[in-house]
Amino acid sequence: MHLKDTYRHKGLRRQLVEEIQKKGISDEAILFAIGALPRHFFLEKAFEEWAYQDKAFPIGNEQTISQPYTVAYQTTLLNVQKHDRILEVGTGSGYQAAILALLGARVYTVERQEDLYHSAKLLLETLKINTISCFHRDGYKGLPEYATFHKILVTAGAIEVPRALLTQLAVGGCLVIPVGKGTQRMMRITRKGESTFQEEVFDKFRFVPFLKGLK
Repeated sequence: MHLKDTYRHKGLRRQLVEEIQKKGISDEAILFAIGALPRHFFLEKAFEEWAYQDKAFPIGNEQTISQPYTVAYQTTLLNVQKHDRILEVGTGSGYQAAILALLGARVYTVERQEDLYHSAKLLLETLKINTISCFHRDGYKGLPEYATFHKILVTAGAIEVPRALLTQLAVGGCLVIPVGKGTQRMMRITRKGESTFQEEVFDKFRFVPFLKGLK
């Protein structure tokens, strides 16, 4: 795996950071992480020229790497703190997990597509990001043996909020998940007590569907 990060790539990342800043992302740590992480490593060679456009791109298996603004938006809602234990549902390319790791989190990421699981795991290992653990699992079930988590992030559009994910949240922790058919509303659900949750609803997005089972 030949990974080169040139001055040109770094310049394009600076432009990308400026673009998402103009769209309202102001968290300095998140902007720094996006500026530091080579997004072109997470895309097929054919898309390298466009890696620093604020767009989603296909990564195979009918999945996409999220638009950088969307990654920054979801990450902002999570309010990541150093040493947070975060469950990510939908590893995809591994880019979002790497951003969370750069922010100091301990990341557990699950992917239902076996091909994507293997490719993301290999890339993250190659990049020596050693605070991410990858699993080939059904995201609807979460990762109960590693629960509880301070934060949970879902990177696919859900028709409903999986109960299993809510039960794996620590009290005081939050789940960020896009919910809806076709177009989703971003939601943040905070666990206030053993059986009490607070829901907040944010902007509209379009994600690939959150599917059950393994592939």
